[in-house]
Amino acid sequence: MISPSTHASHQTPVPEAHGLVDAFGRVHTDLRVSVTDRCNIRCRYCMPLDVTFKPREELLSYAEITRVVSVAAGLGVRSVRLTGGEPLVRRDLQKLVRDLRQIKGIDEVALTTNGLLLGQQARQLAEAGLSRINVSLDSLREETFREIARSDGLAQVLAGLAEAKRVGLQQIRLNAVSIRGLSEADVVPLARFARQEGFHLRFIEFMPLDADRQWSQLHVLSGREVRGMLEEAFGPLKPVAGHDGGQPAADYRYTDGATDAAVSLVGFIDPVTQPFCERCDRLRLTADGQFRNCLFSTEEWDVRHLLRTGGDDAAIVSLIRACVAQKRAAHGIGTPTFERPERAMYQIGG
Repeated sequence: MISPSTHASHQTPVPEAHGLVDAFGRVHTDLRVSVTDRCNIRCRYCMPLDVTFKPREELLSYAEITRVVSVAAGLGVRSVRLTGGEPLVRRDLQKLVRDLRQIKGIDEVALTTNGLLLGQQARQLAEAGLSRINVSLDSLREETFREIARSDGLAQVLAGLAEAKRVGLQQIRLNAVSIRGLSEADVVPLARFARQEGFHLRFIEFMPLDADRQWSQLHVLSGREVRGMLEEAFGPLKPVAGHDGGQPAADYRYTDGATDAAVSLVGFIDPVTQPFCERCDRLRLTADGQFRNCLFSTEEWDVRHLLRTGGDDAAIVSLIRACVAQKRAAHGIGTPTFERPERAMYQIGG
């Protein structure tokens, strides 16, 4: 980790960018920005029931986030995804979306949400220029939703999705975490729902980032197994040729020819059984201002300190480049050298 340098003004010219390329040739164009560690539910794969959140003053302000993203855009970052915690619990998020959309070089601003507040904010987000939205939905059964989220709210999520469609939000994706012994009965109903509603569904393997630290390889319902369930219900799935840059999902196409299928694709994100590290193009910025080069990183680079001690943009560039330079070839889940990060998912940003 580099030592933060300080300068009197952040107007110091930034060296010409040549892209954020790590030691393995991966070019980083995607930045995940967590805006809060707070959430209005307590999903078992993300957050403990009893939790102490960061005080507001320790979180980056919208102005600080915008400044960091502006610097990152000068280094080749083109896509920003806002995460949490639950980003919609932070007030006036549409203002941040609007500001980020104005940054030269940023082609899209996306959002990951649990959907509980989406019905209230979908129109504002669309008007602010939100490009894409991912909504976490692990089950269509109220009892299973409650068991995973440790809260009620399924009806609110479904209403939020309906409102997002109504106001014209594009590229709505559903993210479903698959947990063995819990999710098997939800696979086919979720797929059928997504196809009928025109959503792109992606199944995600359960990762060792749960705050209760109960994760085990035995709990992982693999993408291969989920694909088998879908093929039994809908017929063969055909892999989509090529891959969308650093996107983690491997997409497959339904081949049953159903005329009511508004979306013909289903995706699988398999970080445990089929890691996609070799094409990873993303960096992460936590709500309290720490850069991370991997979801499973055990190191962080403190940009908040730079922002609040007079560091100029050139110093932020140096910090981001140092973070990228230290990125490992792979996270190593399932290997003897894997070291689980201290932070849970809600503290990092999904």
